[in-house]
Amino acid sequence: MTRTLGLVIMTLLAFSPAAHTKSSGSEAKAFDQLKTLVGEWEGINSSGKVKATYTLGSNGTVLMERLQSVNEAEMITMYSADGDHIVVTHYCSEGNQPQMKSEVLMMGHPQKFLFSLVRVTGLKNADDGHMVGLVLTIVDKDHLTHEWKYQQKGKTSADLFQFTRKPEKVATVVPTGN
Repeated sequence: MTRTLGLVIMTLLAFSPAAHTKSSGSEAKAFDQLKTLVGEWEGINSSGKVKATYTLGSNGTVLMERLQSVNEAEMITMYSADGDHIVVTHYCSEGNQPQMKSEVLMMGHPQKFLFSLVRVTGLKNADDGHMVGLVLTIVDKDHLTHEWKYQQKGKTSADLFQFTRKPEKVATVVPTGN
């Protein structure tokens, strides 16, 4: 009886949500690195000028990226920690939502994040264009690159975005004539 009860308790513990949310802490460090992106960025890609704005939401548990390319509709990408990974949902201007998950960080490159497609929602058919991967590299505190991997009609292409942090506007105090 005691042995059976022990097996039942061990089984319940193994399948409890707490057993599966335990993590190494590496995702917290990785997500903390992504949080350093908060602010405004300017850059270029194959289409021309782009701008990106990063803000934190939900008590600092999600990073929102608003991306605007010249002559294209705005896109939003959400980043959050999930167990041992960072998950990304990209709200594409084409109306689909690729969901990606981080791979292992590249050895020697703690600021390089590799994201691979898990699933995509909102596709009207399998040939519709959608993101299938993202390599995000924090070069230094003021420089960032994205390499988007995009698939359409079975063909995959890449587009490199290069960003520079926009300088923060410093408020100037104008002395009054008192």
